[in-house]
Amino acid sequence: MQTYQFTVYLQGVEVLTDDMAERLFEAGCDDGTPSSGNGIAKVRFHREAKSLEDAIASAVGHIRHAGLNAASVEIDDDALQALAVGAS
Repeated sequence: MQTYQFTVYLQGVEVLTDDMAERLFEAGCDDGTPSSGNGIAKVRFHREAKSLEDAIASAVGHIRHAGLNAASVEIDDDALQALAVGAS
């Protein structure tokens, strides 16, 4: 398995509370670092999975299980380069 790094931005959340962070951890986001600032809440992941798609899908599923929703995902340049190398 490979470790993928990406950030999931949370929908409709401007300030991430301690309760939300705890719910994320309990829902399976223990490999993520939740944070918020300037009206934007996000979770930065370092997730092991068979593929980037699997990593993102499982992270979004865990976020939903915590009662929150994903607005968008930002993939690190390193992960994109690894995909490009693997595709060639």
